[in-house]
Amino acid sequence: MATLSELEPQVLALPERDRADLAARLLSSLPPVLDEEDEGVAEALRREREAELDPAACISLEEFERGVARLRGR
Repeated sequence: MATLSELEPQVLALPERDRADLAARLLSSLPPVLDEEDEGVAEALRREREAELDPAACISLEEFERGVARLRGR
C-alpha cells in the first residue's frame, strides 16, 4: 500500500475537479465531526440561548475583531 507522502504529489497533480471529487469522497467516508454530544456544539447552543435571553450582552463582529486586533497588538 502506498503511503500518504507517496500519494500526495500525485493527488495534488490531479485536475481541480478530480481533487474536489476525491476530497468529497474522503470527507464522506469519515464520521461526523460535530454532533449534539460534542462539547463545542453544546457550548455554542448555550451561548445562543444566552444571547437570545439578553441581546445586550452580545458584541458585534466589528467589536470582536477590534478586540482581537488589540490583543494581537495591532
